[in-house]
Amino acid sequence: MAKKCMKCGGSMKYKTGGAHPGFKAVQAQIAKKSGVSKKAAGAILAASTRKASAKAKAANPRLKRVK
Repeated sequence: MAKKCMKCGGSMKYKTGGAHPGFKAVQAQIAKKSGVSKKAAGAILAASTRKASAKAKAANPRLKRVK
């Protein structure tokens, strides 16, 4: 069963129990998909990470590291 990724705003899917591809991989995907620079994609990803729900942060405490 595939779940939506909470880290990137739900645009990337991964299998339940599988590891998340990581910040840089998601950043590269956003840059490619949106046609923006990697720096801008990083800002988009960071903003969506800050907006993550409490449930998402409980499931993945690393989301709390993004300032």
